[in-house]
Amino acid sequence: MPQADPDRSVFRAIADPTRRAILDRLRQGPAPVNELASAFSQSRPAISKHLRILRELNVVSEQRQGRERVYRLEPAELKDVADWILPYRDFWQQSLGNLKSYLENANPEEANGQQ
Repeated sequence: MPQADPDRSVFRAIADPTRRAILDRLRQGPAPVNELASAFSQSRPAISKHLRILRELNVVSEQRQGRERVYRLEPAELKDVADWILPYRDFWQQSLGNLKSYLENANPEEANGQQ
């Protein structure tokens, strides 16, 4: 099985909180780079570097509109992440359901730590 380049992984890209925040903002719709950069305390060049990484992984696309560069989320590239995390979501939902059932059926005195 071929090894993926760890530096070119969508998983590694979204591990960075700034890049996740950029993706969260782009879920609301396309945005010019200056608008994206204004939401962060980092410099515009630093935000541009984050955007370049996301663009190289095809997680965002860039389109020139006049003098601006507008970025748009490309969610299809996040499918591998969603596919990987889905079983964990199912696990937590089942675990929380089991906890709820246990608490609903527990003796009230035991639930309060009394005997």
